Amino acid sequence: MYSELTRRYFESAARAGVLEGARCFRGSAGSRAQGTWVQFDVQLAPSARSLEEARFLAFGCPHVIAVSSWVAERASGLELGARLPESVEALRERFAVPTEKLGRLLIIEDAWIAALRAAGAG
Repeated sequence: MYSELTRRYFESAARAGVLEGARCFRGSAGSRAQGTWVQFDVQLAPSARSLEEARFLAFGCPHVIAVSSWVAERASGLELGARLPESVEALRERFAVPTEKLGRLLIIEDAWIAALRAAGAG
């Protein structure tokens, strides 16, 4: 039912958690009542031009948790800008997310954008 990659990131969720401090910013999207909620915390590098690290919290299906974990893992070193490391469609294909769950991936994207905007991205 779930791809190998989805199972691996869902089972480990290594980047789950929160970040705190002066260079940390938070954004979220969705709602538990609707079945999908995602929060990203991002920490700016000392230069404030790129991300040093990211963490996530999520409520949803294994796809939501796996993709959120993967996005947070790849945040280190990304230039500050309102974009995911890959497009939503590329993530859908990478994690073999059924088309009917596309809206859940859009919530992940919205939470990511909200965190980057809180950090000062355009």
